[in-house]
Amino acid sequence: MDTKTASLSRRTFLRGTGLALALPWFETFAEGSTGLDETPKRFVSVYHPDGVGVPLKSDPAWRDWSWFPRGGEKNFELTKVLDVLQPLRGDITIYSGLSHPAARQVHGHSNADQYLTGAPIGGTGPYQNSISLDQAYAEYAGNFTRHSSLVMSTNGGVGGPRGAQTQSFNREGRPIPAMNKPKEIFDMLFVTSNKDAAARLARSKSALDFLIEHTRSLSRELSSKDQETLKQYLDAVRDTELKLAKAQKWIDTPIPKVDARNLHLNAEPKEARLYFQTMYELIYLAFLSDSTRVATFQLGRENGEGPHDLLSLAVGLGAAHGLTHEVKKPNGWKNLGTYNRYQAEEFGRFVQRLKDTPEPTGKGNMLDNTFAMHGSASSSFHLSRNYPIISAGGKNLGFTNGRYLKFGKGNEDNQAGAGIDTDAGWQGKVEVEELPLAKLFVTVLQRLGVGTNSFGGINGTLNRV
Repeated sequence: MDTKTASLSRRTFLRGTGLALALPWFETFAEGSTGLDETPKRFVSVYHPDGVGVPLKSDPAWRDWSWFPRGGEKNFELTKVLDVLQPLRGDITIYSGLSHPAARQVHGHSNADQYLTGAPIGGTGPYQNSISLDQAYAEYAGNFTRHSSLVMSTNGGVGGPRGAQTQSFNREGRPIPAMNKPKEIFDMLFVTSNKDAAARLARSKSALDFLIEHTRSLSRELSSKDQETLKQYLDAVRDTELKLAKAQKWIDTPIPKVDARNLHLNAEPKEARLYFQTMYELIYLAFLSDSTRVATFQLGRENGEGPHDLLSLAVGLGAAHGLTHEVKKPNGWKNLGTYNRYQAEEFGRFVQRLKDTPEPTGKGNMLDNTFAMHGSASSSFHLSRNYPIISAGGKNLGFTNGRYLKFGKGNEDNQAGAGIDTDAGWQGKVEVEELPLAKLFVTVLQRLGVGTNSFGGINGTLNRV
């Protein structure tokens, strides 16, 4: 790669007045590159706590408000919980019958830590985690990007053992702190500054105001296609930047130490929606600029507590965690299903954004080169079995979508553990066969280019994926 090409690689920044903005890939400067790193392979995992609604078939709510679809692999029917993903039907895969063997009899309040690791952390006693799926890939993909991974959650930080507020764990099993303030994430990804620049930026409405004028000389060197790419990219960054203040209000609003169901926050439900969407947009921009190829976003910690427990206000409901305890009350399954639907809706919005964006290298769209996963380590009422998982994208990685894949034996209708609203469920005997989720993780790692045949102590890949 010659000097000119190297200076305008994916990791090049637009610089001015002490600030720097990561740039997307440009075809103009691709000639002479090695070709080893032209089309990125991306991974993102979104985790939601508290599981999903799984009523009994005998319950009138089953038809509309059970999370899992009805039907077979290709002729499945989405219920009202996931029908917001119908426009993306051909781009998603829904899984049942997968879980981590070591967690199947661990209470759902204690299981989030092992969702991406599969480690036998148990429900009590000594605690030792292991590397998470995202970090196993980040060790490989981080060589190509400015940030090896982007770790986010609504609560931020790490939480405590069996009460994680991050999905990411390093090679030694130590938690990686999650970021939860949109402005801090934005600045980390797109603005690097010295002290003088920081002072100027504090008095400005936009970081881009300092940089736009510096695009003119670069634009003269770009092809017409790249000029349009640059314009769209800068518009997207500015649009996200303008949303930050309102989104930040949601996370900055103090959470009093009282029963969350009785709270009336100054931050309104519309700002909860904006916060959610802005966090997703930051992942999108991080991928578009190739600032990272690995991201995790934890929508909340298990067992409530914190701002995430109030995201359900965005759809006119009470505290999110409380919804799982009230399924037998009037409209209980509907309320939980409505919140699960909201989670799926925002994930679908993000997936559609990737699909609508051409890959800067010209090889399909961004979704084609991204494996996006959305799931929880609980199904019905904190039951650490039959994880509800959706994946999207990855066409160029070898994934075939538009399917509902059932694994294991004895629970093809997802009724094992259905209808429960007490802890008797997780304490009950495991009577059905489920496959290790780590087999899917091995498959994902291999298709992302990582040479491995095991993960979390489990060998082999997942067939049919």
